Formats: sequence, structure tokens, C-alpha cells
Amino acid sequence: MLLAVDAGNTNIVFGVHDGESWIHEWRYETFPIRNQIEYEMFLRLNFLESNLGLDMIDKIVISSVVPQLNNILENFSRPLFEKEPLLVGPKIYDRLPVDTGNPHEIGTDLIANAVAARTLHEGNVIIVDFGTALTFTIVNENGKIEGVNIAPGLKTAIAALVGNTAQLPEVPLELPDSAIGKNTTHAIQSGVLWGYVSMVEGMLDRIQNEFGKPVEVIATGGLSSILHPLHERFDEVNRYLTLDGLRIIADT
Repeated sequence: MLLAVDAGNTNIVFGVHDGESWIHEWRYETFPIRNQIEYEMFLRLNFLESNLGLDMIDKIVISSVVPQLNNILENFSRPLFEKEPLLVGPKIYDRLPVDTGNPHEIGTDLIANAVAARTLHEGNVIIVDFGTALTFTIVNENGKIEGVNIAPGLKTAIAALVGNTAQLPEVPLELPDSAIGKNTTHAIQSGVLWGYVSMVEGMLDRIQNEFGKPVEVIATGGLSSILHPLHERFDEVNRYLTLDGLRIIADT
């Protein structure tokens, strides 16, 4: 079995793959950063509740966009599973099926997305990742990462709006039926969520027009299911795309 660790700016995702599918997925808030013992206890408890033995893990692969976590994740997982974890980074990029001109600037989560898209799909691909940030990663048919666009994610946008205004409340991430807000909650929901629908549609149109070639669009990320009107623009919605990329990297 494989343990894949995807440390993002909001959550650390721990996924267990049994060789056929992701059988378990656990999330732990990224901040505040804990000590090694707390992460160890978190995994021990989840393994126990899932009736898994620590010795069932054959490989460990880690992606982290939070540098402060890198050593902690490596150092707690190594003795816990008695395996050497693979930390995704520029040192291993030359053996991957994708190529980037900015290896020290692109996030390892986006590299994992690109590896999964390149391996699981043929041709040109745009990956739309709905996470803490909303990202668009463009990968051509030869595995070259042509570029990345980054915008604030849905939760980030709402948090900024609420945090910087005196009278606007926090609202659930639910897409209203109408784009015309009739009360404060619906006004925020329609402004942000329908605004994001329009932004994603507009960005995809611009990228596709500029790219000038047929392209598949894949959506991923924990919030990819919220903006359901966009699903007709996506060829696939795969919430496990990043974990799949880490799995492929671990086997490369």
C-alpha cells in the first residue's frame, strides 16, 4: 500500500492507496503547524480506526507547498513506517513525464496534477484546481507545462471579503439559483460563486483561444463540485487527481 501526503495551505491530506483505489483519505488542518508527535498520533488513530497496520505501507510520497512542514513530515513518517519517504521537489523532476521551465517556482501539487493529467490523458490538458488558490495549469501534448495562472480560491475570496468589511457575515459555500442577490447572504453567495463561474469560463476561453489547439479540461480540488454549472465545461472532474499524481510519481 501507498501513503500519499499532500500538504496544502489549508489542509494536509493523507491518502492510502491499495493498488487499485484510494481506500482512505484523512484531512488535518495545516495551521497551526504541530510537532511531529501530533501528526504521528493522528495517523496512528486513523490507521487503528480503519483496521490498517502501519506495516502495510510499502511506500510514502510527500508533496508540500508549506516549507515549514517538509522536515516535520519526513521526520515523523520515517520512523513510524520504517520507510524512507519520497519528498517531491526539483531534484526528481528530471525523471517525471512532464517538463517545466521554472522548477523552483511551481508548486509540487501542480507538478503532481500535471503528472496525473499527462499519464492518464493524451493530448493537451488544462487542469483547474479549486483549492486555497484557484489554479489553471496548461500541459501540452509533449508533457511541457506551458504555464500556470493563479487566482484566490473560493474560501480565500469569501474570507477576505468578510474579514475586511464590518457588516458582512460569513456564508456557506452554496451556489444560489439566481445571480441576483435578494438578501445579504445570497448577495455574497451570488457575487462570489457566480462570479467564479464567470471567471473560470472566461479564463478557459482566453487560454483556449491563445493556445489555439484542442484541449481537454480536468477539474480537481475539494471545492470542484460546488460550481456545478461549470461541469459541462470540464471533460472530467477528478477529486483525487493530485493524489493520483503522487502515486504515479512514487512508482516512477
